Amino acid sequence: MHPQIPNNTGAIGRLCVNTGASLHLIRPLGFDIGEKAVRRAGLDYWHKIDLHVWEDLESFLAAHPDAKRYHLATTKSDRPYFERRFEAGDYLFFGSETAGIPEDFLETHFDVCMTIPMTKEGRSLNLAISCGIILYKAIEQNFTTYKELM
Repeated sequence: MHPQIPNNTGAIGRLCVNTGASLHLIRPLGFDIGEKAVRRAGLDYWHKIDLHVWEDLESFLAAHPDAKRYHLATTKSDRPYFERRFEAGDYLFFGSETAGIPEDFLETHFDVCMTIPMTKEGRSLNLAISCGIILYKAIEQNFTTYKELM
């Protein structure tokens, strides 16, 4: 939700292309994703992303009334992501690089919040790295062979 750093979103987009995942961006965005800006940034794979851009969280939620399983990644949880059970069709939520997931959404869905355990030496992980860690855990739980993913 509300990504602010284009390089992170670009890396997440590449991750989505390579795993077959959809990318849902919820405005406001901290950068331009218009065709000219994407071309200038050298994102030659951007057209391959199953990309959906939403004006706000409410629009996303209204468009997905049947979505039953959410997983919210946050540093404000003490439940490790590797204890979650992921299923095909689940939605993984990540917040902006500076503010995370909006507090009111976290509070309403705190039972599905998870975190990536870290030492006290660091503050947080890069957003794209966090997405990769959790997405590949979900893939691990849903595919038994490499060929299934392909």
